[in-house]
Amino acid sequence: MSFLKLEGLSAQVGALPILRDVSLQVEVGEVRALVGESGAGKSMIGKAILGTLPEAIRITGGSIHLDGENLLAMAARERRHLIGAKAALIPQDPLTALNPARRVGPQITNRLVDILGWRRKQAQARVIELLDEVHIPAPERVMRAYPHELSGGMRQRILIASAFAAQPRLIVADEPTTALDVTVQKQILRLIRDMQQRHGTALLFVTHDLGVVSKLCQSMTVLYGGKVLEDTTVDEFFQSPAHVYSAALLAATPKYTDPDGSLMSVPEAVTRSVEAEIAAHDHRRPG
Repeated sequence: MSFLKLEGLSAQVGALPILRDVSLQVEVGEVRALVGESGAGKSMIGKAILGTLPEAIRITGGSIHLDGENLLAMAARERRHLIGAKAALIPQDPLTALNPARRVGPQITNRLVDILGWRRKQAQARVIELLDEVHIPAPERVMRAYPHELSGGMRQRILIASAFAAQPRLIVADEPTTALDVTVQKQILRLIRDMQQRHGTALLFVTHDLGVVSKLCQSMTVLYGGKVLEDTTVDEFFQSPAHVYSAALLAATPKYTDPDGSLMSVPEAVTRSVEAEIAAHDHRRPG
């Protein structure tokens, strides 16, 4: 049984659909990419799973099963407890994700104390162990630091440590390298892969970077306008994408082997075709 399973998940703002019958699943130990242009609905899926959708967005159908439990059928308090114990987020921007007015250590230890009921000394020892695991030197000193005293790469390592702190079985990584320079990006991606493999965690990786997908993920879901266009393995996608939009997205990806090649965009005819497909889907929706 899949650890995470979405079936027909739909959501909207007012009368505007933003997620359209989204179905996907992630096995324990699997790394699945959510791929698409900005506004495709990638981050909204992650927020729906973690229960952090903005109040204006309403889930209108479908289910989200986490470890066999339908989150949408639970009372809010029960749902928060299950998500807190079994899932975690690696966010996009470490500077805004960390509280600038608090030292780093308590921001991670409180998660262990509140969710797992650990004693504070036990939690502090675990955090030092985790900071060492993500290759942060002098972890005791870093725990006493404020976020602004650390580099972007160090802050992102701290967020990775925080995500793994409560030993979740699912992590949603929402474009976790976007705010970092290229050299640090490679280090952070390697670290996420190593941590995921070491802990056997399921990972849902939100990204628009197909280069990252090819190196990190085994499976992928391609989105446009909140609708799944293709659900496939990474190998199959790069060898023979099934949807015309997927093929156009792949063709528009810059080639490292051709640094002087011209940049391409997804042809307008393709986006018009996909938008017509989505409009037909909305027309068939009940109500």
